[in-house]
Amino acid sequence: MAPATSTRSEANPVRWLCTLDGAGPALQRWPCRCARSWGHTELVDTNDGAVRGRVWREGKVVAEDFDFARISDYLNEQDSLTWVDLCDPDHRILQDLAKELTLEPLAVEDAIAHSERAKATRYATHTFITVYAVKLDVTPAGGTNTRLAIRKISAFVFPHGLITVRASPDFDIEDVVHRWEDNADLLQYGVGALVHGLLDMVVDGHFEAVQVLDDAMEGLEDGLFDETAASADVQRATYQVRKDLVQLRRVVLPMREVINSVLRHRKDINAPTELDPWYDDLYDHVLRASEWTESLRDMVTTIFETNLSLQDARLNNVMKKLTGWAAIIAVPTAVTGYFGQNVPYPGFGKEWGFLISVAIILAIAGALYATFKRRNWI
Repeated sequence: MAPATSTRSEANPVRWLCTLDGAGPALQRWPCRCARSWGHTELVDTNDGAVRGRVWREGKVVAEDFDFARISDYLNEQDSLTWVDLCDPDHRILQDLAKELTLEPLAVEDAIAHSERAKATRYATHTFITVYAVKLDVTPAGGTNTRLAIRKISAFVFPHGLITVRASPDFDIEDVVHRWEDNADLLQYGVGALVHGLLDMVVDGHFEAVQVLDDAMEGLEDGLFDETAASADVQRATYQVRKDLVQLRRVVLPMREVINSVLRHRKDINAPTELDPWYDDLYDHVLRASEWTESLRDMVTTIFETNLSLQDARLNNVMKKLTGWAAIIAVPTAVTGYFGQNVPYPGFGKEWGFLISVAIILAIAGALYATFKRRNWI
């Protein structure tokens, strides 16, 4: 790889000073988002495309946030373990990186695509993995309104290194780094430990999202039999939960194939037998998350059907009550109408008597309307 001159600003660790000599491809422009012209130097903020990196030897960090030009050198070192993170990389830069590291073009295209299925594919020089991290937020109102956020993470797995590609900075890679630090003793087993930490973090996020959906459904079940709850609100919240569940299933269910593929090709990622219990535990978590989402699918269907049944039952009760009141009122109306009992009343033939009768009619009609509205009869 052709060298590129770069120095990092001490005041801001994600700002880089890059010198573009024009001697090589666009790869020299990374990690900074430099201007797209050659032969000049510019200081650029890379908060939207930050690059992180670490190198371990014997389980200890020996380099961090190193020059991008040294990636291929570190990846070729037999006694080191290298990780590089690319956040929202430029397409041309990723293509040039692919040429430098002999990445499969199909894998590069999948890394920047927005609608790829979660998968793990073995190529000649590396293994490519695509997974989706999720985060589910619940609004404070009743704890039944949810909102699911999905973030794509791709990874190029080499014999001695891992390159992660994030489509958005919303997925905090620092959480994955902390997971590696918490299990630092596993790093001695090579890149398989890095892959396990990344996948374990993603699967834990799936578990948390499923748990939130489960809690939201319990709240919906309680609201079904709450006479004071608005039916439209329950229907809206149920539909939102169902929508989030459908999206969650699309990223959770394929994880079984991803973990299975990693287990089948664990020799290709230098995963020794010491990591087998960790991957077996990870696979068990994936199965539990998949089974949980399937059970929630049945549960949300039951909630829909129960809500419709309860609405029919409430409608029948309303019709019974209205019919009863109509029958009671119909009897004196029929009798007085049959005998023509238009007897004089106070104010009969007087203007003020007419106004009083109109006021009584409006008051009774308004009272009935308010009563029916409060009981959701109309």
